[in-house]
Amino acid sequence: MAKIAKTPGAQFVADLVGALTPLGPVAARAMFGGWGIYLDGLCFALVAGETMFFKVDGRNRPDFERAGMTPFKPWDDRPTRLVTFYEAPRAVVDDARSLRVWAGKAIEAARAARRAKSAKAGKRRAQKR
Repeated sequence: MAKIAKTPGAQFVADLVGALTPLGPVAARAMFGGWGIYLDGLCFALVAGETMFFKVDGRNRPDFERAGMTPFKPWDDRPTRLVTFYEAPRAVVDDARSLRVWAGKAIEAARAARRAKSAKAGKRRAQKR
């Protein structure tokens, strides 16, 4: 497991990374006062304080909506929401097995977003020729 600096929420993040390690080489990187959680270079989760947010797409967003969860709101004083990341239910975060199931879906959402981005970039390159 990668070393995580002693910052607010660091133990929470270290515990999450430990619980997610069976999925592969999960790493945490400090970013913008919070953390990004990565696998294979893909950010599939964010952590702000002791709240986790998973990457969503049309396949896993309904799980979050059924649980009454909302999109990530990075600033308290602004209406901006990142609708590609939703708060994970605390019961999921607290149960390692559930955490890995939901994380697996978030990883798939991140992979699908990367494929879509690559396809879009390829289409732009083809149009320029």
